[in-house]
Amino acid sequence: MDDITRLCRAQTWLTMLQISLLARMAIVFPFLADLAHGELKVYVKAKDPEYFLVIAQQRPHTVYLPGKDSAVGKLVRCIEEPLIKETFQTGKPARGKREWNYGSMIDMFTFGIHDGDKVIGVLNFEVDLDKLSIEGYSHLLDAAVAVLYHARHILNPEQFRPITASDGIIITDAHSRIVFADAAAQRIYRVLGVGSLRGGHLFDRQMTQHVTRETVETERPWQKEITAGGLILIRREIVIREGGNLCMRIVIISDVTETRAKDKEIRIKSAVIQEIHHRVKNNLQAIASLLRIQARRAKTAEVKAALKESVNRILSISVVHEYLSQQGSEDIDVQEVMGHIFDLAARNMTDREFTIRTEFRGPRLILPSKCASSVALVLNELVLNAMEHAFTGRKSGLIGLAVQEDEDHWHLDFYDDGVGLPDGFEDLPRKSLGLTIVQTLVEGDLGGTFSIENDERGPGHGAHARLRIPKVQPNPTDEGQG
Repeated sequence: MDDITRLCRAQTWLTMLQISLLARMAIVFPFLADLAHGELKVYVKAKDPEYFLVIAQQRPHTVYLPGKDSAVGKLVRCIEEPLIKETFQTGKPARGKREWNYGSMIDMFTFGIHDGDKVIGVLNFEVDLDKLSIEGYSHLLDAAVAVLYHARHILNPEQFRPITASDGIIITDAHSRIVFADAAAQRIYRVLGVGSLRGGHLFDRQMTQHVTRETVETERPWQKEITAGGLILIRREIVIREGGNLCMRIVIISDVTETRAKDKEIRIKSAVIQEIHHRVKNNLQAIASLLRIQARRAKTAEVKAALKESVNRILSISVVHEYLSQQGSEDIDVQEVMGHIFDLAARNMTDREFTIRTEFRGPRLILPSKCASSVALVLNELVLNAMEHAFTGRKSGLIGLAVQEDEDHWHLDFYDDGVGLPDGFEDLPRKSLGLTIVQTLVEGDLGGTFSIENDERGPGHGAHARLRIPKVQPNPTDEGQG
């Protein structure tokens, strides 16, 4: 239930049909505030006849106004709002001033919201006309009121999305003659060689002669993308009709030239980055192939094993670059990468008669690419370590990864169901290259902590390697700075 419906049902005597009308009109309130360059408030009569209730408030995106607390849901004494009271009584628009802030005055414009002959609400614009200095400002108000009554019908919210300060606004009469054009619209069309907009026809040859490309979006028939004079423009048109006859057109012109250029630049950079990841992956796989050849020619089992481990380390990093070369994002899915590492280990490090099972627990973990290679290498070392030591004398085994997170850290629990750690493991010197690599990467590169321990059920029930990685990664350039 939206705020307007909730407030009206609880604190007014309005019918559900009247409340529904107000809620439907709320779609255009942000647009109206932007169009009028002022703060919008909507008042209704409270159950207590001495009070008005504020059910909506919207600040404009097109002009700066000093910040004030939200008034939505507040009851205001009728005696304190004479203009609102007048419009409720007469149904006619009213204009006046009120104190805005620290003795400064601001203009007020009120308009009735009607249900037949009954005024069910009053819309108020608070506008600083002295600072605006907009020639023909009354046309903006007329357009805002026209949109307000147009909003009685079912509308596409996107058509009435907010206006920015850089957008141009053009308003025409019933004959498509331009009666208002703000400074932003004048500036855009001046680049296209149009000297003055006011008084011209919206569809004159002068307005369209520089257009080289025009695209109408099928799902948005009221919006076009126009290429003209080196500019890329989005032209949004709102047609106001009454009784089937055209009353006015409101045209919003947005210059998206810079945005489109930046989008193109980002797409190019993304393609280049993906290509780099692809080439790095290929180079790493080439190195792995060379090491495999060397392993086959090695004379001793120890050298063969060392080269196999090196191949797996290189391929675990290659997995990350392969993933990134196929994605549009620079983030990686740890579960997906881990699956590839499991497959690599199973293919390269286990006997054909050995069956390895894998599992994941917890939510999917998405990590930024800057720590992806380190995490992938850490997980690879843990897999290799489990394969080598956890399943001695067995034909099958389980390795898994459990993921948790809190506000500041990711928690990764790599576990197996193997024989567990030997007695006195904590007191043994760390001679394992794999565990040394893990500790160095986790503590040095990732700024986290690493521990390894037996399952809580004791030896013979597997081991747990626990990683605690901060979500905010350390910056290497910060080292040594005091």
